[in-house]
Amino acid sequence: MSANPLLPALSEIEAAAQVVYREFQATPQYRWALLSQRLGTDCWVKHENHTPVGAFKIRGGLTYFHQLSQHGALPQRVISATRGNHGQSIGWAARAYGVQCSIVVPLGNSPEKNAAMRALGVILIEHGSDFQESREHAIGLAAQSGAHMVPSFHPDLLKGVSTYWWEFFKAVPQLDVVYVPIGQGSGACSAIAAKLALGHQAKIVGVVSAHATTYADSLAAGRIVEAPVSTELADGMACRVADQAALSILAPQLDHIVKVSDAEVAQAMRSIYTDTHNAAEGAGAASFAAALQERGQLKGRCVGTVISGANVDAAVLAKVLQA
Repeated sequence: MSANPLLPALSEIEAAAQVVYREFQATPQYRWALLSQRLGTDCWVKHENHTPVGAFKIRGGLTYFHQLSQHGALPQRVISATRGNHGQSIGWAARAYGVQCSIVVPLGNSPEKNAAMRALGVILIEHGSDFQESREHAIGLAAQSGAHMVPSFHPDLLKGVSTYWWEFFKAVPQLDVVYVPIGQGSGACSAIAAKLALGHQAKIVGVVSAHATTYADSLAAGRIVEAPVSTELADGMACRVADQAALSILAPQLDHIVKVSDAEVAQAMRSIYTDTHNAAEGAGAASFAAALQERGQLKGRCVGTVISGANVDAAVLAKVLQA
């Protein structure tokens, strides 16, 4: 039994995996020698940058739409909000199910993420100064048009996202501690779901941007605490208002939270590229950035990290690598 009714059970995660695997196979995980050398201990990386949209989110979109289909509730049109990877996930799944998809992004959003969404057939709407404003606009548009609003956090999304942690924990049962980036919370909550479903003993450490601290502040206060967003690099973690349902899962299960600065994220992006020749976007490198910050405490432990996404604009990556 799961500790929280919102979390999928093992049978639900296994069923979700079969839905995901219609589109792509399990992503790899490797013990990278140079990254392990940097941490001074075994470091495994789960490569969610190797999905068809370059990020883990696609898993959730597929299971969300599958559930709608199973219940005979597929809408004609969906709408959602994103900084990029969630939007690609919903765009991919909507296309697969023949559903029209509109996505709201903030003004000045990543040009390459925007282009990727449009290539999936998404109608892109640019509105708002940050994700929260985009989200509120999307909710308003859904109410006006009758479109189905796809949230950023939902149990049917968790079913799909949990499959990547289920793969990771099964492939590397010796993991002692894993570092999970937190945007709206689906990744970290899914790590918890997979851990509980498999009875795994790894400690789960949440990672937030030091420039977007709503989850850290809310967990510390025991209630939602809105926090300003100023990160320029970790757009996938640039959330201003935490989700209450996610907090209810995270609070009793996270070992602790690590805050990583943009400078630490940039260093992690450089390390990952140098040591593995994989590109990681800011949020995608946050997991390794947190492990680096805590490397003094990790000797002799088997550490799990994730490249949760690779969708960084070429100009941004070039600037980071040249620093």
